[in-house]
This record gives sequence, C-alpha cells and structure tokens, in this order.
Amino acid sequence: MSEPDPEQTDDEEPDTDELLQEVERKRSLRGWSAVLVATVGITFSAFQMWLAAKSFQFEFGVPFFGTVELFSLQLLQANAVHVAFAFVLTFFLFPTSRGTGPVARRLGKILPAVRSQFGPDSGVVSVFERLRGFVRWAAVDANSDRVTPVDLLFSFLILLTPFYMITEFDEIRSMRVRGLTAGRPLQEVWPITDPIVSLVSATGIPLDETSFAFILAAIGVLLVLEATRRALGWLLTGLVTLFIVYARWGHFIPRDSFLGSLSIPPTRWASILRDLWFNTEAGVFGIPVTVSLRFIYIFILFGAFLEMSGAGKWFIDFAYSLTGSQRGGPAKSSVVASGFMGMLSGSSIANTVTTGAFTIPLMKRSGYSPSFSGAVEASASSGGQILPPVMGAAAFLIVEFTQTPYAEVIVAAAIPALAFFFGMWVMVHLEAVKHDIGGVPKESLSKPLKILKNGWFYLVPVGLLLYFLVVVRLSVARSGWFTIIALIALVAFLAAYSERTRVPLFGTILGIFLAQVATLMTTGYGLFGLFETLVSGGAVAGGMVFSEAVMATMSDLGFLVVAVSLSILLVRPETSSPLLELDDSVDKSARAGAKFIGRPGLAGKPAYRVVSFVLKSMEDGAKTATTVVVSVAAAGVIPGVISVTGLGPNLTALILSVSGQSLVGLLLLTGVAAIIFGMGMPTTVMYIILVAMLGPAIEEFGVALLAAHLFILYWGLMADVTPPVAVAAFAGAGVAKADEFETATTAFLLSLNKLLVPFAFVFSQGILLIKGNQETGYSMVGLADLANVGYVVPEVLVPVLGLYLGVYALGVTIIGHQFSTVNGLERTLYGIASLFLTVPELLLLPAETLIGLVAPVSLTGFAVTFPIRATGLAILAGLSVLNRRRSDRSGTPPAGTPSADAS
Repeated sequence: MSEPDPEQTDDEEPDTDELLQEVERKRSLRGWSAVLVATVGITFSAFQMWLAAKSFQFEFGVPFFGTVELFSLQLLQANAVHVAFAFVLTFFLFPTSRGTGPVARRLGKILPAVRSQFGPDSGVVSVFERLRGFVRWAAVDANSDRVTPVDLLFSFLILLTPFYMITEFDEIRSMRVRGLTAGRPLQEVWPITDPIVSLVSATGIPLDETSFAFILAAIGVLLVLEATRRALGWLLTGLVTLFIVYARWGHFIPRDSFLGSLSIPPTRWASILRDLWFNTEAGVFGIPVTVSLRFIYIFILFGAFLEMSGAGKWFIDFAYSLTGSQRGGPAKSSVVASGFMGMLSGSSIANTVTTGAFTIPLMKRSGYSPSFSGAVEASASSGGQILPPVMGAAAFLIVEFTQTPYAEVIVAAAIPALAFFFGMWVMVHLEAVKHDIGGVPKESLSKPLKILKNGWFYLVPVGLLLYFLVVVRLSVARSGWFTIIALIALVAFLAAYSERTRVPLFGTILGIFLAQVATLMTTGYGLFGLFETLVSGGAVAGGMVFSEAVMATMSDLGFLVVAVSLSILLVRPETSSPLLELDDSVDKSARAGAKFIGRPGLAGKPAYRVVSFVLKSMEDGAKTATTVVVSVAAAGVIPGVISVTGLGPNLTALILSVSGQSLVGLLLLTGVAAIIFGMGMPTTVMYIILVAMLGPAIEEFGVALLAAHLFILYWGLMADVTPPVAVAAFAGAGVAKADEFETATTAFLLSLNKLLVPFAFVFSQGILLIKGNQETGYSMVGLADLANVGYVVPEVLVPVLGLYLGVYALGVTIIGHQFSTVNGLERTLYGIASLFLTVPELLLLPAETLIGLVAPVSLTGFAVTFPIRATGLAILAGLSVLNRRRSDRSGTPPAGTPSADAS
C-alpha cells in the first residue's frame, strides 16, 4: 500500500478547542469576562505556588526592613480559600443554564399557557413576560459566552466562607465543640448588616436568631451541589444529595429490614452541616481537598507549564520519529505520546482531544479506520493515569489514603502500567498486520537523534521532578515548586539564547553563580544579603564549606537564570529565539493580550512571550484544576457522611454479605461499581467514593492495601471508555469524525487489559513488588529479596512473565489476528491461555470453595498455579505455531486489506 505523507494536513480537522469546550460544557468567553476569568485563574495559581514555596505563612522580605508578616492560615482556612477559588472559576466557566434543559423547557411552557388563559394583551401576560426576561438576563446563557448576574451572586456567596473563616476562626473553634447553634447571628458578626437582618426578620424569617455559621454552611453545601451540577453533571450531584439526605433521615430505615444495617441514629441539621463544612477530617474541606491543596494542584500546574513550553508537541514528534517507520507506526507513537501526556495532565478527555489532534489524523492517513484511531487515542490517554511517575492526581490520593511513601507507590505501579501499554502496543501492531498497514518511509521522518538534540531539555523537568521526589525526598509541594521554577528558567533561557547572546548569557550566569558561592564561603551571605548587611552596618557571619555554598546557590539557580535571561532580553529586545517553540496557545494568548492592551507589536518580543508563557500556564493550570477541586470537594461529602454517621463498619458488613464472602465476588462487585461510579465523573471522584465504600471490605480478605487501591483505580478508569457514557472515547470519535458508539466499543475492547491486570496483581502481589501477608504486614521487595532465587522466581518472575504473555494472548483474542486470521474457536483458546497465564486464581478459587465444603484445601499456591500457567503457555505456543504455519502457507501479504473507511 502507499505510504502516508506525514506532512499532509487534514483540511477537515476539527477545532480541538471548540470540541473540548463542547465535551466539557464550558463557556467561550471574550473581552472583559475572559480577562476576569484569567485574572482569577492566575491569582488561584499564584496562591497555590506561594503555598508550595512558603507553606501557610504569608510573609516576605523587604530589603533593609527585614521580614514583613502579613498573615498565616490554618488548614481549614487554606482549604476554604482553595475551594472558593475553584468555585468562582466554576461559576464563571460553566453556565447556570443554556435554556435548553428539561427544567428550562418546562418553565418555557408557562408563558404560552398564561397567554392562552388570559389573552396576549393581558396585564398578567405582561408581568410574566417581564419576569421571563429578567430570569433569562439573570441566569440563562444561551450562547455560553457571558457571565450572568447569578454567577456573580454565587461567587460572592462562596467567598463569604473563607472571609468568615479567616476573620472569625476563634468562633469556629468554639462551635466545633458547642455546635453551630452556639454561633452568633449575622448582625453580631457584621453589624453593618443589621438593617437587612431586621428587614428580613420582620417578614417572619428568624434571621436575627439564627447562627450565621449555620446559614453559611447551608448556603455552602447548596453551592457545592450547584457547582457539581455545572461542572460534572447530575449523576454526582444526585449521589452527593442522596448521601446528605441519608445523613438527615437515614434513621427511618427499619432495622429489621434487608437494609437494616444502614440504619443510623437521628442527626440534626446543625450537626451535619458542622461536620460537612467546618471539618478538615471529613466533609467538603476534608482529606480529598487537603490532598488537592497540597499535592494535586501543584502537579496539574506543572503539567500545564510543561505542555505550554512546547514539550507536548515535541514528545509527539519524538515518539513519531522512533516508531513512525514501523508497521502501524502512527498508532504506536500515539500509544507512547498519549501515555506520557495523559500521565501529566490526569484528564482522559483533555488529553484525548489535544494529543489526538496530532495523532488521530496520522493514524487515519496510515490506514487505520477512524473509529479504531479514535479508540486507540482514548484508551492510551485514559491509561496515562496509571503510568508512573506522575499518574495524574491518582498517585497523590493513594499516598494520602494509604500513607504509603510516594516512591513506593510509583515503583509498585510501574510493572502493571507497562503491561497495559505493552498490551496496547501489541493490539495496534496486530491490527496493522491484519490490514497490512505499513509505516512512514524513514527518509520522510526526522531522525530521533536530531529531534532529541533539538529538544532534550524538555526531559530535564521530569528528571528534576523525580530527583526531588525520590532522591532528595523533598515534600511533594516543594518538589513541584522547584520543578516549575526550573521550567520557567528553562523557557527564559531558551528565549534569550541565540548565536549573539550565548556568550554573555552563559558568562553572566556562571559569573554570578561563582560569585555567590564565593561570598557564601567567605561571609555566609549571598551577594544581595552581603550588600544589605554592609549597607546597614551589620556584622558578617562565618562562611560555609564549599559543598554547602554550592547547594545553597543551586537552590537559587532558577531565579538567577530567569533574572539574567530577562535582563538580556530587555537590553536586546530584538533577540531571535531559535530554540524557543512554545505551544501554539501561548502565542495565541500573547497576541490577544497585546491587542487587548493596544500594543500588538509586543506579541513577537521574546520577553513578552516568556511572561505570556508564565501567565498562560497559570491560567490553564487553574482551569484544568477547577473541575478536579469541585469533584474532590463534592466527593468529600460521601466519606464525610460515612464517618459522621458511623456507617463504615455496617456498610462493610453489608458489602461482604452481598458478595457472598467471596474475594472474587467482591472484586467483581468493586470493579462494576468502579465503572458505574466512574461514568461521566473524574477519576478522583470515583476513587474517593469507592475507597470510602469498598476499600475496607477488600482489606478484610487480606489484600494488600496498595493493591486494593490500585485495583479500584484501574477499574474506574474503564468508565472513560465504557459505553454508554465513554466520555474519552466520544471525544476521540469527535476528533476522528467516527461513529461514537463504534469508537467507544473498540476503545473498551482495547482497554480490557485494565480489567485483567488488576486481578493479576491482587492475587500475585509480587507484580507490585510487594511481599508479606496480613499477619506479618506488607512491605516492598528489597534487593536481598531479588537476590533470593527461591523467592524471586515463584513470587515475582513467574507472575510477571505470565502477566505479559497473558496480555499478549488477550491482544490476539481481541484483534482476531496474529500472523494470520484467528477463527472463533482459536480466539476462545487464546482467551483461555490469557486467563491461565495471567490469573489462574480466578479458576482455582471457586474450585477451592467447592472442595472446601468437604475438606479444607488451598489451591492458590505456586505448586498449583505454576502448572496452570505452564498449560496456558503451551496453549499459546501451540496456537502461535499453527497460526504462523497457516500464514506461511497462505503467503504474503497477510489476510485482509486496508480498511475501506480509512481516510
């Protein structure tokens, strides 16, 4: 077949920005409203960056005046500010109503009914027409392009919470013990509101006697539901509402009924709202929001900075240069690039659209069908959240909920994640063999070493991140902060670097660096600190040793590079930047910003582009994090209710009863629940809900805690590609212009490894490099264990080898092709081989249960599982030999022709 032209463009390629906004239901704002949203987003990111750098202390040094302390925040206050920022952005980015929903349609029938009843000229009709006009002005955004008065009102109301918590924290501490009813009413908290309170109280509403904290909590919980409805839809909103209702009226469940274990003691609204709104252990501002505040946001921000720097497109180009010439190369490059970018973004939908804009047209032109192209992108993008070292937001939630060190989480997750992507690689290769899809001619591709030479520096931030986290063992927040500074320094350096400026650029940085080291060694102060000390007449302290001086200077190297680079750019504003290739959205934002301030010529200035890069990254990071923060705030209600009502043990008992006390049954129940709860919800929400509800039950069977949490994560990710919701697959179909249901079905099949792999590591925890049991405790496999042949072969090597061979067999089963076409019976045998190789326990545990009715027996030991795995290997080998011989007899090319619907 003819080779695709990698330079060919797709004239019908959709606008990915519009497609992403359509999928995520966001507004497309212009003018002052866009500036307002950008300002809030940048301020949000600045707040988070300050927390990462300085923790909760808001203070800064002023030359010659010392440290100026502004204020410090408690955890509850910081969480409230974090959530308030996200909710304000939610109310600005997501419309209250477009006027097309079921509620709006029902309300729209009122005016015609009034006209019919009273006549078109009636005064009553005039009143209703004015009322409709007011409602549409106040709340309806039909074109998704304006911020409405209702959005401003809701934003004001949510901002009252952090303001109250910061100014009246002593009262909050008191109410944690005495209850919300002990709080002061509004007119006592803020006397300026006394006339309004008096007016409202005169109507019979006892506002003057009601605790303001109670009112604030009630409004806050309602705003949580509204923000959740806008950003995430009705499913999560209804689920959270159901739990709130259950907390108040769950005591009505009869104790002698089937659901009697869910009956709880009566609880008043004051207690419920106190625990949901003024608590950092559970509720809206509980552990999930704390994880978002401390970990998730800073890494979303890091991903935004990395993407805006141009690393995303560079990595796609690099992956394409490595795999493009192979059989089915464009799809293989999609698997690699989408996994990498999905790991950083943590959003299956966003990554499917943005990365798919490059990879899907290449796959289609190479000969893959549109539906298969969209499915590959969606499946690989959703899999990025299981890929170390970043794993989206999942790794940090696992760290917090399991109290497992970050390094151990990413080590444990590595082998199964690579197994999933190995399976994806196998399937796209077999599909290429099936339809004789070749690669791109090598001469039309850039050489990998050339691309690596031109962009190797994009790998530096990821390497630094791992260095800070694993080697230096800094906190997650500090690691993210230092890495972001390094990224800004990298972009500033690239902007300033050219043939004319490289000598002064390198020379100035090196000179200041050495001078800083020298002054630290001789005086104990840096250059600026020494100058300030000498001018103020202070005494010079003792010097540092060389190693300490170098490390202290290295910690400031990023700021030094930024300062020197921007100085050179300001001195030489016409400097060209041959190495600087920022993301297209940065340049688009730079042009829009320059035009907005009336200086369009600024858009091409390197210094202005660097500033635009920083601001655009901060804005984009805030917008991406908004949905995550809303989701964890809403999801926090569910474990909050479970904790407050004491439901946990009873719920665990009920789940164990429903599963029939069977581990396989419980795992299947957990998996199905994960897919259902994950449909249309962010992964973080699914994970939080399932861990709170089902995590303890899985641990009851002795499953390692980390394995249980990863099991939930893997199955939950399937929701992004599982019909009928399959949001990531539908997004891929939109980019590929393919049938949505066909794309979703294909993506589901391509992702079946996400269902098989977690079963494998639950039953063979050596795949996660975990050892031990429930009695002795679990720990990570060490070097001594790996050197012990008697341990490492049965517990690690055999299960891992079986996993990868089983994943390969599953790929043949799904594609229906190996060297030649695989018929129905053979596909069944390949599937059996896959099961035998990967999880023989799924067959042995039911047999063990049946035999156990007669006499206790254990069938899951190595002596039993190894022969079954060997049988699976024999089946796979035999089928492969037969299939290869059939291919040799039929001759080349392999059976099948390029897809008729390929573009």
